Amino acid sequence: MTDPDPHVVIQDDGQQQADARAFGEKFFGYYNHEHRHSGIGLHTPASVHHGTAGHVRALRQATLDAAYQGRPERFGHRRPTPPKLPDQAWINQPSREALIQTS
Repeated sequence: MTDPDPHVVIQDDGQQQADARAFGEKFFGYYNHEHRHSGIGLHTPASVHHGTAGHVRALRQATLDAAYQGRPERFGHRRPTPPKLPDQAWINQPSREALIQTS
């Protein structure tokens, strides 16, 4: 590992922190409230967290039912359903052994 160059001066007038905070607020606002995640049935994390995912899924089902009634041949004559909400969602699911040891 080399020593930092003593001639490089980084001035932080607080702008870097403000820029990082602004980026985080924009990114996580989108990620949690707008982006639909495939691992949680194409819902937003906010919808799942606040308990509105069931209502959203029911609205999706009503839309799919109307589409199916209008043109069932487009669906292979099988009633379409929206993605299910999983019982659990993990970023890094622990192994069964780890779960057993913590029980």
